[in-house]
Amino acid sequence: MWIDSEPGVKQYFAEQNMVQLLATRQVEVIRVPEYKEELTVTTSVYGMKPMFGFRNTFIYDAEGKPCYKTWSMGAFVDKTAGKLKRVDDATIASMTLESQLDMNYRDRRIILPKEGGESLAPVKVLRADIDYNKHMNNANYVRVAMELLPEGFEVKGLRVEYRVAAKLGDVLLPTMYQIDHGFIVSLSDNKDVSAIIEFLD
Repeated sequence: MWIDSEPGVKQYFAEQNMVQLLATRQVEVIRVPEYKEELTVTTSVYGMKPMFGFRNTFIYDAEGKPCYKTWSMGAFVDKTAGKLKRVDDATIASMTLESQLDMNYRDRRIILPKEGGESLAPVKVLRADIDYNKHMNNANYVRVAMELLPEGFEVKGLRVEYRVAAKLGDVLLPTMYQIDHGFIVSLSDNKDVSAIIEFLD
């Protein structure tokens, strides 16, 4: 819905046959809301470069206190070529940028440990996993990885680095690494890494 508030960007993307794909997201879990709580979701763009955009999405409770703090980076991609494509300076200048919100910003890259990974049962990408871009929906990588966490592990924060999008029928091979204060799960096929997810307690 955000792009509807930026008609110049929306028109440019349509004319250039472009789309924005999520490249990374970080989430801080301040408090998990209870059932039937009233929540407010806000999203705002705080930065834009020729091939990447940066956004905060915060979820607040009824008292205006944050429950979740997130930032994400989107990559601008040519839909036909499937490669990064630059946005021109005039379109960037037309953007309405808002203040970057306060949270603990961590690096977008997740470094896998060099050893110690545990290979787990393969996961097939189903029709229910696919979004309108005909890729596995971003949230479903996190869902798959969360199923692998030990019973009772409480997630206080996570980072996701999206790489090569999985498609219908692909088989993802999970590898899980235990790290200080959490776990990292890599989801890949025999050739490419689709996503790396870090969970912190």
